[in-house]
Amino acid sequence: MLPQLLEKITRAKVLVVGDAMLDRYWYGDVERISPEAPVPVVAVKKVEELPGGAANVARSVRALGANCALFSICGDDREADSLERLLGKDGIHCRLERDRLLNTTVKLRVISKHLHQQMLRIDFDCPESKDARVKLLDDYLKHLPEYDAVIVSDYGKGGLGYIQEMIQAARAASRPVVIDPKGDDYSGYRGASLITPNRKEFEQVAGRFRDNADLERRAAKLVQDLDLGGILVTRGEDGMSLVQRSGQVLHVKARAREVFDVTGAGDTVIAAIGCAWAVGGGLEDAVHLANVAAGIVVGKLGAATASPAEIMHELEG
Repeated sequence: MLPQLLEKITRAKVLVVGDAMLDRYWYGDVERISPEAPVPVVAVKKVEELPGGAANVARSVRALGANCALFSICGDDREADSLERLLGKDGIHCRLERDRLLNTTVKLRVISKHLHQQMLRIDFDCPESKDARVKLLDDYLKHLPEYDAVIVSDYGKGGLGYIQEMIQAARAASRPVVIDPKGDDYSGYRGASLITPNRKEFEQVAGRFRDNADLERRAAKLVQDLDLGGILVTRGEDGMSLVQRSGQVLHVKARAREVFDVTGAGDTVIAAIGCAWAVGGGLEDAVHLANVAAGIVVGKLGAATASPAEIMHELEG
């Protein structure tokens, strides 16, 4: 089923809305400790920039073969120019609401090339303005009918002040809306087709669970309370757990793989599900596809993506 689903995804049109940011990477060698403080000195040899946050979700959607657009808010700065250029290279239609009062969000990661690990992350955040959020909503409502599915990527940066309006508009247009949530209050996601918190995010809202049965009970209550179509809890090495409004439950084991970097794994999961739903794929097939794609991504360094060819190779293996 998954090979056929991958083939169909090339016809999908997916709209990603959310907190876009620029991921900046400094790669270098660590050969000594600083004489000023007990910290490693990284001699930077390479600098790389990639789309991050909601922009990485869009990149993941495009990597799976679907047509994709990204709607987001950013500053009117060089970082926004970089985002547009990078997304354009990937063939992603980009509508960035630029606000001169804002700075584009940047995540700077310092990575040791020798150790193949992240040494430090520095975030440059900026609160969003109401005017920009209103313009984003207007664009969304105008262009929603052009797309088959909506992915909302909430990184808690303040660029999504009208999520309820977006969800209700998607439901009225019979478009599935999948949300990667943030924070300890999910009431703003009421009515979504699916939300995809990781384990920590889920427990922050529903409380710690002891076992699968306890997870199912807590997830089912949240689904009912918030009128959701379902919840997919991503659990790292323990796989994924899907609890649907219908009462159906699916626990999927993680695919065994050496983990280099979990950056972007959640983006890959929500991208795969949005793409599958956009072409009428079943939710369980979508979850299996997401599980395979996420397994590929965590085996790479940085905010990586998974291609159809890589997914097919995994399935055949």
